[in-house]
Amino acid sequence: MFSKKKDRPRLDLEQHELLENAQRRIQQKKNLFTHFVIFLIGSVFIVLINKILKYGESYDWFIWAITAWAFLFFIHAFNVFVTSKFMGKDWERSQREKLVAKQKQRISEIQKEIETDFPLSNINKKKT
Repeated sequence: MFSKKKDRPRLDLEQHELLENAQRRIQQKKNLFTHFVIFLIGSVFIVLINKILKYGESYDWFIWAITAWAFLFFIHAFNVFVTSKFMGKDWERSQREKLVAKQKQRISEIQKEIETDFPLSNINKKKT
């Protein structure tokens, strides 16, 4: 009860990665929700500027501004819900493993070339 050493559950590496991934996804979704709220408030503000303050009254420019902003919002949503699923941590891990395997294969090929071009037995004979 009064000991300085507290028993804390230790997370292994995989659980830690899962927790970090979950926190990253939560932050992405939170940012998307914030973007949506700002989009709604901003759209109302843009319409009010155009209609009530009569700024650019002869042309309804707010439609184009809101459409462009909506397009950016949909790109953001696509990035959060689609791209992150296909190009998430698992995709990064598999790509990293492929590149490491390719590098190891290339290193072994270079070593074989060196061994055939400069065998160790010839080098040892020249030294003596």
